[in-house]
Amino acid sequence: MNNKEQQAFETSDSVSKVSFIIGGAQKGGTTALDTYLRKHPSVLMARKKEVHFFDNEALFLKTKVDYGLYHAYFALNHSSSKILGEATPIYMYWYAAPRRVWEYNPAMRWILMLRNPIDRAYSHWNMERSRGQEDLPFFEAIKNERGRCMDALPEQHRVYSYVDRGFYTEQIRRIWHYFPVEQTLILKSEDLQDSPEPTLNKVCSFLGVEDMPKVSYEMTHVGEYVTAMSDGERAYLKNIFEAEVRTIEKLLDWDCTSWIAL
Repeated sequence: MNNKEQQAFETSDSVSKVSFIIGGAQKGGTTALDTYLRKHPSVLMARKKEVHFFDNEALFLKTKVDYGLYHAYFALNHSSSKILGEATPIYMYWYAAPRRVWEYNPAMRWILMLRNPIDRAYSHWNMERSRGQEDLPFFEAIKNERGRCMDALPEQHRVYSYVDRGFYTEQIRRIWHYFPVEQTLILKSEDLQDSPEPTLNKVCSFLGVEDMPKVSYEMTHVGEYVTAMSDGERAYLKNIFEAEVRTIEKLLDWDCTSWIAL
Protein backbone atom coordinates (compact mmCIF):
# COMPACT_ATOMS: atom_id res chain seq x y z
CA MET A 1 0.00 0.00 0.00
CA ASN A 2 1.46 3.39 -0.99
CA ASN A 3 1.23 6.54 1.17
CA LYS A 4 -1.69 7.97 -0.80
CA GLU A 5 -3.72 4.78 -0.45
CA GLN A 6 -2.93 4.56 3.25
CA GLN A 7 -4.02 8.17 3.82
CA ALA A 8 -7.27 7.55 1.92
CA PHE A 9 -7.95 4.52 4.07
CA GLU A 10 -7.26 6.39 7.31
CA THR A 11 -9.49 9.35 6.45
CA SER A 12 -12.38 7.45 4.89
CA ASP A 13 -15.68 7.68 6.79
CA SER A 14 -16.12 3.95 6.29
CA VAL A 15 -13.06 3.11 8.35
CA SER A 16 -13.65 1.85 11.86
CA LYS A 17 -11.21 0.63 14.43
CA VAL A 18 -10.34 -3.01 14.76
CA SER A 19 -12.97 -4.33 17.14
CA PHE A 20 -11.73 -7.79 18.14
CA ILE A 21 -8.52 -9.68 18.67
CA ILE A 22 -7.89 -13.41 18.74
CA GLY A 23 -5.19 -14.05 21.30
CA GLY A 24 -4.27 -16.88 23.57
CA ALA A 25 -1.93 -19.79 23.74
CA GLN A 26 0.49 -20.14 20.87
CA LYS A 27 -0.22 -23.48 19.18
CA GLY A 28 -3.71 -23.30 20.68
CA GLY A 29 -6.09 -23.23 17.73
CA THR A 30 -5.89 -19.56 16.79
CA THR A 31 -4.96 -20.38 13.20
CA ALA A 32 -8.07 -22.51 12.79
CA LEU A 33 -10.31 -19.82 14.28
CA ASP A 34 -8.74 -17.17 12.06
CA THR A 35 -9.31 -19.38 9.02
CA TYR A 36 -12.95 -20.00 9.88
CA LEU A 37 -13.75 -16.33 10.52
CA ARG A 38 -12.29 -15.36 7.14
CA LYS A 39 -15.27 -17.23 5.66
CA HIS A 40 -17.83 -15.18 7.58
CA PRO A 41 -19.59 -12.54 5.42
CA SER A 42 -19.78 -10.00 8.26
CA VAL A 43 -16.16 -10.27 9.39
CA LEU A 44 -13.03 -8.80 7.83
CA MET A 45 -9.81 -10.28 9.14
CA ALA A 46 -6.39 -8.68 8.68
CA ARG A 47 -4.56 -9.39 5.43
CA LYS A 48 -2.41 -11.89 7.27
CA LYS A 49 -2.54 -13.77 10.55
CA GLU A 50 -0.23 -12.51 13.28
CA VAL A 51 0.08 -8.81 12.58
CA HIS A 52 2.33 -8.34 15.64
CA PHE A 53 1.49 -4.66 16.08
CA PHE A 54 0.91 -4.34 19.82
CA ASP A 55 3.96 -6.44 20.72
CA ASN A 56 6.28 -4.46 18.42
CA GLU A 57 8.43 -2.52 20.86
CA ALA A 58 9.95 -0.25 18.20
CA LEU A 59 6.54 1.12 17.21
CA PHE A 60 5.80 2.20 20.77
CA LEU A 61 9.07 4.05 21.39
CA LYS A 62 7.68 7.01 19.49
CA THR A 63 5.76 9.83 21.16
CA LYS A 64 2.78 9.20 18.90
CA VAL A 65 1.91 5.73 17.71
CA ASP A 66 1.20 5.47 13.99
CA TYR A 67 -1.97 3.40 13.89
CA GLY A 68 -2.03 3.85 10.14
CA LEU A 69 0.58 1.09 10.02
CA TYR A 70 -1.91 -1.14 11.81
CA HIS A 71 -4.86 -0.24 9.62
CA ALA A 72 -2.78 -0.93 6.53
CA TYR A 73 -3.21 -4.64 7.25
CA PHE A 74 -6.91 -4.37 6.42
CA ALA A 75 -8.39 -4.22 2.93
CA LEU A 76 -9.33 -0.83 1.48
CA ASN A 77 -12.95 0.15 0.88
CA HIS A 78 -14.39 -2.60 3.01
CA SER A 79 -18.07 -2.64 3.73
CA SER A 80 -18.90 -0.54 6.77
CA SER A 81 -21.13 -3.37 7.98
CA LYS A 82 -18.15 -5.66 8.51
CA ILE A 83 -16.32 -5.85 11.80
CA LEU A 84 -12.53 -5.89 11.76
CA GLY A 85 -10.47 -8.47 13.58
CA GLU A 86 -7.02 -9.98 13.72
CA ALA A 87 -5.27 -12.94 15.33
CA THR A 88 -1.93 -12.53 17.08
CA PRO A 89 -1.67 -15.09 19.90
CA ILE A 90 1.21 -13.41 21.71
CA TYR A 91 -0.90 -10.38 22.64
CA MET A 92 -2.18 -12.38 25.61
CA TYR A 93 1.35 -13.24 26.75
CA TRP A 94 3.13 -9.97 25.95
CA TYR A 95 3.12 -7.88 29.10
CA ALA A 96 2.60 -4.46 27.48
CA ALA A 97 0.08 -5.53 24.83
CA PRO A 98 -3.21 -5.28 26.79
CA ARG A 99 -2.48 -1.71 27.87
CA ARG A 100 -1.53 -0.74 24.32
CA VAL A 101 -4.68 -2.36 22.94
CA TRP A 102 -6.76 -0.48 25.53
CA GLU A 103 -5.15 2.83 24.51
CA TYR A 104 -6.06 2.06 20.89
CA ASN A 105 -9.62 0.83 21.52
CA PRO A 106 -11.04 0.40 25.04
CA ALA A 107 -14.05 -1.37 23.48
CA MET A 108 -11.87 -4.11 21.97
CA ARG A 109 -13.21 -7.62 22.39
CA TRP A 110 -10.81 -10.46 23.09
CA ILE A 111 -11.24 -14.09 22.06
CA LEU A 112 -8.70 -16.14 23.99
CA MET A 113 -7.89 -19.72 23.03
CA LEU A 114 -6.40 -21.87 25.79
CA ARG A 115 -4.80 -25.25 25.27
CA ASN A 116 -3.60 -27.88 27.72
CA PRO A 117 -0.35 -26.15 28.80
CA ILE A 118 1.59 -29.41 28.84
CA ASP A 119 0.74 -30.27 25.24
CA ARG A 120 1.14 -26.62 24.26
CA ALA A 121 4.70 -26.53 25.60
CA TYR A 122 5.71 -29.59 23.59
CA SER A 123 4.00 -28.30 20.45
CA HIS A 124 5.77 -24.95 20.84
CA TRP A 125 9.15 -26.66 21.23
CA ASN A 126 8.44 -28.85 18.20
CA MET A 127 7.62 -25.76 16.12
CA GLU A 128 10.81 -23.93 17.13
CA ARG A 129 12.87 -27.05 16.43
CA SER A 130 11.36 -27.37 12.96
CA ARG A 131 12.15 -23.69 12.34
CA GLY A 132 15.78 -24.18 13.30
CA GLN A 133 15.43 -21.95 16.36
CA GLU A 134 15.92 -24.70 18.95
CA ASP A 135 18.81 -27.16 19.27
CA LEU A 136 18.16 -28.62 22.71
CA PRO A 137 16.07 -31.73 23.36
CA PHE A 138 12.71 -30.93 24.92
CA PHE A 139 13.54 -31.91 28.51
CA GLU A 140 16.78 -29.90 28.50
CA ALA A 141 14.97 -26.93 26.99
CA ILE A 142 12.27 -26.79 29.67
CA LYS A 143 14.71 -27.43 32.54
CA ASN A 144 16.92 -24.58 31.37
CA GLU A 145 14.14 -22.24 30.27
CA ARG A 146 14.43 -19.65 33.02
CA GLY A 147 18.13 -19.03 32.45
CA ARG A 148 17.79 -18.98 28.68
CA CYS A 149 14.98 -16.43 28.83
CA MET A 150 16.88 -13.91 30.95
CA ASP A 151 18.50 -12.40 27.86
CA ALA A 152 15.11 -11.04 26.77
CA LEU A 153 14.38 -9.13 29.98
CA PRO A 154 12.51 -6.86 30.61
CA GLU A 155 10.42 -8.36 27.78
CA GLN A 156 9.36 -11.98 27.54
CA HIS A 157 11.30 -14.41 25.37
CA ARG A 158 9.54 -15.16 22.09
CA VAL A 159 11.21 -18.51 21.41
CA TYR A 160 12.19 -20.32 24.61
CA SER A 161 9.08 -19.54 26.70
CA TYR A 162 7.68 -23.06 26.47
CA VAL A 163 6.60 -23.34 30.11
CA ASP A 164 6.11 -19.68 30.95
CA ARG A 165 3.41 -19.19 28.31
CA GLY A 166 1.32 -21.88 29.97
CA PHE A 167 0.64 -19.83 33.11
CA TYR A 168 -2.62 -18.43 31.79
CA THR A 169 -4.06 -16.96 34.99
CA GLU A 170 -1.68 -14.01 35.15
CA GLN A 171 -2.15 -13.30 31.44
CA ILE A 172 -5.95 -13.33 31.67
CA ARG A 173 -5.98 -11.12 34.74
CA ARG A 174 -3.69 -8.65 33.01
CA ILE A 175 -6.27 -8.32 30.24
CA TRP A 176 -9.08 -8.04 32.76
CA HIS A 177 -7.19 -5.19 34.46
CA TYR A 178 -7.89 -3.08 31.37
CA PHE A 179 -11.01 -4.68 29.89
CA PRO A 180 -14.30 -5.82 31.46
CA VAL A 181 -14.76 -9.56 31.73
CA GLU A 182 -17.74 -9.17 29.39
CA GLN A 183 -15.35 -8.12 26.60
CA THR A 184 -13.52 -11.44 26.73
CA LEU A 185 -14.54 -14.85 25.44
CA ILE A 186 -12.25 -17.62 26.64
CA LEU A 187 -12.39 -21.00 24.92
CA LYS A 188 -10.65 -24.35 25.14
CA SER A 189 -8.86 -25.18 21.92
CA GLU A 190 -10.23 -28.73 22.09
CA ASP A 191 -13.78 -27.36 21.96
CA LEU A 192 -13.06 -25.82 18.57
CA GLN A 193 -11.55 -29.09 17.41
CA ASP A 194 -14.20 -31.43 18.81
CA SER A 195 -17.32 -29.25 18.47
CA PRO A 196 -16.52 -26.63 15.84
CA GLU A 197 -20.04 -25.58 14.87
CA PRO A 198 -21.39 -24.69 18.35
CA THR A 199 -18.06 -23.18 19.33
CA LEU A 200 -17.98 -20.94 16.26
CA ASN A 201 -21.58 -19.91 16.83
CA LYS A 202 -20.61 -18.92 20.38
CA VAL A 203 -17.86 -16.77 18.87
CA CYS A 204 -20.30 -15.19 16.43
CA SER A 205 -22.76 -14.41 19.22
CA PHE A 206 -19.96 -12.78 21.21
CA LEU A 207 -19.04 -10.65 18.19
CA GLY A 208 -22.66 -9.72 17.49
CA VAL A 209 -22.82 -11.28 14.03
CA GLU A 210 -24.98 -14.03 12.56
CA ASP A 211 -24.03 -17.69 12.98
CA MET A 212 -21.30 -19.12 10.79
CA PRO A 213 -22.35 -20.15 7.29
CA LYS A 214 -21.94 -23.81 6.46
CA VAL A 215 -18.23 -24.47 6.05
CA SER A 216 -15.94 -27.46 6.04
CA TYR A 217 -14.86 -28.00 9.64
CA GLU A 218 -11.27 -29.11 9.33
CA MET A 219 -8.50 -28.11 11.70
CA THR A 220 -5.56 -26.43 10.03
CA HIS A 221 -1.88 -25.91 10.73
CA VAL A 222 -1.31 -29.11 12.70
CA GLY A 223 2.42 -29.82 12.80
CA GLU A 224 3.74 -33.36 12.88
CA TYR A 225 5.98 -34.52 15.74
CA VAL A 226 9.18 -36.45 15.06
CA THR A 227 8.82 -38.12 18.46
CA ALA A 228 6.11 -38.03 21.11
CA MET A 229 6.55 -36.49 24.55
CA SER A 230 7.82 -39.09 27.01
CA ASP A 231 5.89 -40.12 30.12
CA GLY A 232 8.66 -38.66 32.26
CA GLU A 233 8.49 -35.31 30.51
CA ARG A 234 4.72 -35.21 30.88
CA ALA A 235 4.96 -36.05 34.59
CA TYR A 236 7.57 -33.32 35.07
CA LEU A 237 5.28 -30.74 33.48
CA LYS A 238 2.28 -31.99 35.42
CA ASN A 239 4.11 -31.13 38.63
CA ILE A 240 4.80 -27.65 37.28
CA PHE A 241 1.32 -26.92 35.97
CA GLU A 242 -1.07 -28.75 38.31
CA ALA A 243 -1.65 -25.81 40.68
CA GLU A 244 -2.04 -23.43 37.74
CA VAL A 245 -4.61 -25.69 36.09
CA ARG A 246 -6.63 -25.86 39.32
CA THR A 247 -6.57 -22.06 39.48
CA ILE A 248 -7.80 -21.82 35.89
CA GLU A 249 -10.63 -24.22 36.74
CA LYS A 250 -11.78 -21.91 39.54
CA LEU A 251 -11.25 -18.72 37.56
CA LEU A 252 -13.22 -19.88 34.52
CA ASP A 253 -15.48 -22.51 36.09
CA TRP A 254 -13.98 -25.17 33.85
CA ASP A 255 -13.18 -28.84 34.26
CA CYS A 256 -9.58 -29.29 33.10
CA THR A 257 -8.97 -32.73 34.56
CA SER A 258 -7.82 -34.05 31.19
CA TRP A 259 -5.07 -31.43 31.05
CA ILE A 260 -3.14 -32.99 33.91
CA ALA A 261 -4.04 -36.65 33.41
CA LEU A 262 -1.09 -38.97 32.90
